[in-house]
Amino acid sequence: MVQKAKILLVDDRPENLLALEAILSALDQTLVRASSGEEALKALLTDDFAVILLDVQMPGMDGFETAAHIKRRERTRDIPIIFLTAINHGPHHTFRGYAAGAVDYISKPFDPWVLRAKVSVFVELYMKNCKLREQAALLRLQLEGDGHTGGEPAGLLAELSARLAAVEEQAEALSKQLDDESADAAAVATAAHLERKLTGLRRALDALEPGTGGSAGVLPAQS
Repeated sequence: MVQKAKILLVDDRPENLLALEAILSALDQTLVRASSGEEALKALLTDDFAVILLDVQMPGMDGFETAAHIKRRERTRDIPIIFLTAINHGPHHTFRGYAAGAVDYISKPFDPWVLRAKVSVFVELYMKNCKLREQAALLRLQLEGDGHTGGEPAGLLAELSARLAAVEEQAEALSKQLDDESADAAAVATAAHLERKLTGLRRALDALEPGTGGSAGVLPAQS
């Protein structure tokens, strides 16, 4: 069973949260509400999120300050943030959003189709990263077990290689899609980072094949 990704929606106005839920419900992911910056930071303490949709203007802690806190935390600093704002103060205001760590800055009213498409890209990248971490963890567990029992890992390596091939194929298709759609630079960079991690894991698996002289020490660290 495929676990759903979580998307954090942050806005102090209930009607705006309801509208976002209506737009993103078609993605069939888990949507989590937060009505303030403080509430968003609390949610980020316990859950992992694929992307954050963050309103700029909120009473108390505004979107910029909330984003700054998110980027300072090691656990959350790599989560993509899409700023949503009902005001437009020109390039300087937009620059402040990107400087705060946002991957995109969208003015209201926005096109629901465009927003859904942008969010879906980050959800897909998040899911592929999760699959990659699972494969690496499974390989490490098996190698540790074989180190104690002297078992033969060939069967598991073949299974892992097949699973990794499926993830590689999906990542390649996603990269082509991003190129075709002239996607956000941040999404392209994230996809490239994922491909580099896939390449490292593939090399590690190849090195562990019988007759290659490899060892578990070549397995790349996963972040």
